[in-house]
Amino acid sequence: MLAAGFFVCGFHVAFLGTHLPGVIAACGLQVQYGAWSLAMLGLFNIVGSLAMGWAVGRWRMKSLLSAVYAARAISVLVFVLAPKTGPVMLAFAAVMGLTFLSTVPPTAGLVAKFFGTANMATLFGIVMLTHQIGGFLGAWLGGKVFEATGNFDLIWGIDIVLAVGAALIHLPIREARVGVAAG
Repeated sequence: MLAAGFFVCGFHVAFLGTHLPGVIAACGLQVQYGAWSLAMLGLFNIVGSLAMGWAVGRWRMKSLLSAVYAARAISVLVFVLAPKTGPVMLAFAAVMGLTFLSTVPPTAGLVAKFFGTANMATLFGIVMLTHQIGGFLGAWLGGKVFEATGNFDLIWGIDIVLAVGAALIHLPIREARVGVAAG
């Protein structure tokens, strides 16, 4: 379940990192919004990752992961429905930045919690492989969809479905509540 969710994370991260400037161009916005949006994505990625590092000690990691993926689905849906203006683009980039790599602390934390730290590098590496496969598909499929249709509409739909799926797939993970020793 963690690997499936991290696949979706990779899909989102690579799609946005690769195609956000193209999305902006396709919306008819000025070129500088591409650079500004990537900068907002990066800046808010730092904020989101630090905040998640703080949050994993206070709430169940599976719940945090579900919330992040649900936030991504809602954010993309709102973005798709919103008028494509510069401020909308920057706000979207900021929100997506908050969720960008904030999945890493709880995913790594759950791997360590379930399997211990002795084999953490190998096991997280396997989970990271699914992230990289998702990343490949996000970047590649984004380009193929745009090439075939002239827009990103289909890829946004796929993105929303994947995010909802990732939010739901983390819910059945069996994780003890914070502060309760697993036995």
